[in-house]
Amino acid sequence: MRVVVVPHTHWDREWYEPFQRFRLRLVALMDEVLDTMEREPAYHFTLDGQLACVDDYLEVRPEARDRIAALVREGRLAIGPWQILLDEFLCSGENIVRNLELGMSRADKLGGAMPVGYLPDMFGHTAQMPQILRLAGLTHACVYRGVPSSVVTDAFAWVAPDGTAVRTQYLPAGGYGNGAHLFEAPGQLEARAEEFVATMTRWQGETAPLLAMYGTDHSAPVAGLPEMVASLGARMDTLSGYITSLDGPAVEQLPRVEGELRSHARANILPGVISVRAHVKQAMGRAERMVERYAEPLAALWGEAWPGRFLDMAWWRLVDASGHDSVTGCGVDDTAQQVAARIAEAEHLGQAVRDMVTARLAAAVPSGGILVVNPSPFDRSGVVLVEVAGSDPLVDASGARVPSQTLEYAPTLLLDEEMDPRVALTFVHGTELYGQHVTGWSVAEGVLTFTVARESSAPFDVSEVAAALTDDVTRVRIVAEPRRTVAALVNTPALGHTNLAPSTAPSAAQGTSAAEGVSSRAWEGVRAGERVLDNGLLKVEIAADGTLTLTGADGVTVTGAGRIVDGGDVGDTYNYAPPATDRLVSDPDDVEITPVCTGPLVAAADVRRVYRWPADAQVEGTPELPAAARSDGTEEIVVGTRVELRAGEPFVRLRVEFDNRCSDHRVRLHVPMPAPATSSFAEGQFAVVERGLTSEAGCGETPLPTFPASSWVSAGGVAALLEHVTEYELVDGELALTLLRSVGYLSRNRNALRPEPAGPQLPTPAAQSRGLRTVDMALMPHTGSWAAVPPAAEVFRHDLLAVPGAGEPSLPLPPAAAGLSVTGEGVVMTSLRERDGWKELRVVAMSDVDTVATIEGAFTEARSADLRGRPGDPVDASRLPLRAWEIATIQLR
Repeated sequence: MRVVVVPHTHWDREWYEPFQRFRLRLVALMDEVLDTMEREPAYHFTLDGQLACVDDYLEVRPEARDRIAALVREGRLAIGPWQILLDEFLCSGENIVRNLELGMSRADKLGGAMPVGYLPDMFGHTAQMPQILRLAGLTHACVYRGVPSSVVTDAFAWVAPDGTAVRTQYLPAGGYGNGAHLFEAPGQLEARAEEFVATMTRWQGETAPLLAMYGTDHSAPVAGLPEMVASLGARMDTLSGYITSLDGPAVEQLPRVEGELRSHARANILPGVISVRAHVKQAMGRAERMVERYAEPLAALWGEAWPGRFLDMAWWRLVDASGHDSVTGCGVDDTAQQVAARIAEAEHLGQAVRDMVTARLAAAVPSGGILVVNPSPFDRSGVVLVEVAGSDPLVDASGARVPSQTLEYAPTLLLDEEMDPRVALTFVHGTELYGQHVTGWSVAEGVLTFTVARESSAPFDVSEVAAALTDDVTRVRIVAEPRRTVAALVNTPALGHTNLAPSTAPSAAQGTSAAEGVSSRAWEGVRAGERVLDNGLLKVEIAADGTLTLTGADGVTVTGAGRIVDGGDVGDTYNYAPPATDRLVSDPDDVEITPVCTGPLVAAADVRRVYRWPADAQVEGTPELPAAARSDGTEEIVVGTRVELRAGEPFVRLRVEFDNRCSDHRVRLHVPMPAPATSSFAEGQFAVVERGLTSEAGCGETPLPTFPASSWVSAGGVAALLEHVTEYELVDGELALTLLRSVGYLSRNRNALRPEPAGPQLPTPAAQSRGLRTVDMALMPHTGSWAAVPPAAEVFRHDLLAVPGAGEPSLPLPPAAAGLSVTGEGVVMTSLRERDGWKELRVVAMSDVDTVATIEGAFTEARSADLRGRPGDPVDASRLPLRAWEIATIQLR
């Protein structure tokens, strides 16, 4: 009875086949599971820890819902707690929470979720997962990949940065399939069982129950299994039944493992998934920010009826896309295409909710004015790009002049051609003409002239124009009102909004409006000279080779930043692998530097570098024996970099663009570190993780020290601010950031840096990521710790939102209005939404020391809640103590 057999399946929802093709197989498997379990009452089954299997099945077999619920209530079928088995590093921390929340809520309707944080096949685990599980009411985890060599027993205490620990069941000796071979040959049951007991006893000791995970990828139950299990004197159970029945030492007495699990010692963690199909990661980052930081908070604070169904649909798609074979990009091209479409839908849903709320606010702003919304939970002064008519200066609601800079003028002559004017009349639809609205017309000297603007209340009748036409009218002209794109330095309240408008009236205030919270150096503006941009906080010098020298206000200097390095990659979607003889290209053949704008609020220059990159790997290479070198043939690649410095920002913004016409290569942007570094610090999933210069080896996979960073990474006195999860490495005194990894196979049977296939050897031509690629980031020198980096990343990642006014032109500009303020040393807001009539706020103490959060706004009650939204005790939101790295959920009304 020492052996406990846990029949299960590991179900990849989409991978080497797209979702719907896998679902056909899932339905057949689930039919067999239910029939077998109802026929054999001793049968138990664990459904991979994810509700997606159940939901996908019930969409096809809705009549089976009661059958599933009955088996769950009996304790024979274990479901949940996740909605989908995610990749923990390629989605936001909030996405992880919503995944768990959704899965447990769905499982409750079917009898309850498995009370185990089952994480069987993720490619490593995030540092805060123990705290996330505990805050959702789960005290156990179960993992396979990423476990370090220091773990020599089957159970350990996994400890989050805040000190929260969960008992964690490790799956050694084969992972979630360690018992898959037991019943393959009925005539060898006893011999195989003896071998299994000997292996697992080394991990679990002489007396503990031995966990036999009987199942593998997409496996179905075996008929007659209960009898075979009984013949061995073993017993059958679910994973939750096994773990919750253990009578072992308390979690405090177990060996401790702290933080993230990314060791290669026990299993492959396949780190190349972080950088393959980078455009999918970009899309995921955009969509998550749209829903988390624009749609939900704006709807909670400034909307009318809560648009819950729209936001639920967005989260369903984001959670579905987070699957460990989905956002990772390690599936076939059809799968990647479907994942990208799902992510795009989530972003569109978020945009729709955002626009619905801002349209309501903009209705109170006169047409011609601009609504400016602050997505950050603190008062913010920053540059916003707006489009306005005319050339009058901008003022705020008090009449004070707003600092501004014209960046671009829109064309005013939209059409001037010889044509039959009656044909031109067919261009008019109501008052719309060429995407604008007719404000007037005239016929003179053989020319029909229309004047148009973005908005118009002037009466217009196309028949009057037709009546005025004569045979000598042979030319048509369309003239638009003058419009310009303006950079404005705006003060906005926390999670609130303010308003601007052009005005010819004298300013009520002397000079410009007060800029509380903006340093006086920012008001000096950005000064641009010959290849130099300087805003008093950061000086940027562009060298002849196109690289940058960055000098911070405290004197920290980075020299040679932005060097582009192209190298070969004959690996696959799972693992980078250079050719045996690589050829790196880092020197451009030609460089052009062109000023774009010179301040005072925005200064920018375009750097154009021309390279000759090898076109692909040598043609004699095959999937079984990858090319040993890069091809002699080359492609001319133009890499354009927009270098932009704004007033008040201690970082320089970069937009890197190039048309990728090459295959089998990796492109990285290198940033020399101003000081030697023995470690890096990277933000991700509610934590900042310190990592060394190496990774632990042991399994066979080459442990490259390439790591993921979500919103920023800092090392040696320089930080990179990021818009999406990005792979980085510290190499030869430089921070190298992967812009593109271009490969042609899902998995190669022979990968130089991985001893075994990671999946089927299928071509993935779209994973070569050909075409235009654009990456936005920012670089920031700094002294001391990384404490100054998170506020800068908040500003970089969440632009102020500008919306045209939509009210009557005679309306006065409304005054600024504050939403909700969240401040405190190291305190970061990750979510704000409405739940059951309360506003639910989530904050994280991103700090090594205890801190205090101050929450201010229009509420009279505050209480704590867990990650599932279940209310706790009343709290004082004006002074909320937080442990270092604590995740706290507060409900307000």
